[in-house]
Amino acid sequence: MSLSRRKTALGFAAGAATLALALAGCSSSGDTDSSAAPSDSAGGGDTMTNDEPVTLTLATFNQFGYSADSEGGADYMYDLIAEYQELHPNVTITYNVADTSNTARENFFTKLGPGGLADVEAIEVDWLPEAMQYSDLLADLTGGSPDGDWLQWKVDAATDADGRLIGYGTDIGPEAICYNADAFEAAGLPTDADEVAALFDGDWDTFFEVGQQYVDATGNAFYEENAAILQGMIGQLEAPYEDPETGEVIALDNAEVKDVYDTLTAASEAGLSSGLQQWGDDWAAGMANGDYAVTLCPAWFLGIIEGNAPDGNWGIANAFPNGGGNWGGAYLTVPAGGENVEAATELAAWLTAPEQQAKAFVNVGAFPSSESAAASDEVTSYVRPYYNDAPAGEIFAERAAAVEVSPFKGEFYFQVNDAMVNALRRVDEGTMSADESWAQFESDVTAIG
Repeated sequence: MSLSRRKTALGFAAGAATLALALAGCSSSGDTDSSAAPSDSAGGGDTMTNDEPVTLTLATFNQFGYSADSEGGADYMYDLIAEYQELHPNVTITYNVADTSNTARENFFTKLGPGGLADVEAIEVDWLPEAMQYSDLLADLTGGSPDGDWLQWKVDAATDADGRLIGYGTDIGPEAICYNADAFEAAGLPTDADEVAALFDGDWDTFFEVGQQYVDATGNAFYEENAAILQGMIGQLEAPYEDPETGEVIALDNAEVKDVYDTLTAASEAGLSSGLQQWGDDWAAGMANGDYAVTLCPAWFLGIIEGNAPDGNWGIANAFPNGGGNWGGAYLTVPAGGENVEAATELAAWLTAPEQQAKAFVNVGAFPSSESAAASDEVTSYVRPYYNDAPAGEIFAERAAAVEVSPFKGEFYFQVNDAMVNALRRVDEGTMSADESWAQFESDVTAIG
């Protein structure tokens, strides 16, 4: 299949405002553009403009907090899919959830074209730049949701060179550190959330020093795998893999990237990594069994821990190395070649409206990219019982405000980062030495760029 390519401005992330500034200036609903979709699309009215029966397909990945039936039977407070169908009796929604972002990405680029995708398709922020190359194959959603309410960098990232908005922002991923309190107690480390936060107060050296204390005390791994820690470290570099001006791959010439790699492979050799690959069955079991003690924990990760370790004793430390980090976040897009573009746009707008973003946060911890939702009482007052009644709303609002860097992500970011993940996993698995795996990484990156 031949796809036409529409290049976007290369600096979409380089020019992003920090989350701290964005969250400090929350907008009011009075800023809504008069050209926005009808109020029932944005906030939850009871009818569509067209009452003809329609079946819509919605495709996401991991946990968006939309429907318990389609996401592992989680005990959600809100079932947004059922709510939308109740408000719109003529609409039937078929909801498909991919197991990982990688799976969703492969499906998206394999089927992108007339009629190949779902009516509403989720895109993860790391591969959004790739999708933006084909923005002409996605519907222009400009004016279909409250104007001025999203974090500006979310809007900028999904706006192509012609000014077309091709995605409605769902969540962002401000990060804390989640820890297994039982494992910490066994190591003689503090278990109170405030004391654990103080323990981690510092930079990445502090994080690895605590990890070494844990390994020395228990003989067990500290975290699940190096690739999981990679995203936190790379996410604090302004331009890790590509030049924001030219879009060229610079990963092999970037000393900061090599420093991250060397730090992580040294930690692996010291026994800090369990080598359990994220999203795998052994990783999920390890979360429940205490095979590792900490994980970098964006807000959306809360539901994943609860689902994998329902009887676990996990806590949330309001801390992150070097202050703040953001992992993930997504968009809902509407393929332009679909049969139900208007109805699909209305569904996407409703799911990403402030009211529904607040509900998704309560369901799975998907922290809102809507500023009014982030500032709402439902979010800021939210307490997470599983995590020893942690004030999750307050914690992740503070974690979001601590983020100071939004790394540049161009069209090759996902591929280069995936090559780095594989390089670290080879060392974790013992199939290559650190030097051998870096040489393979060099070969893989050269083939990409």
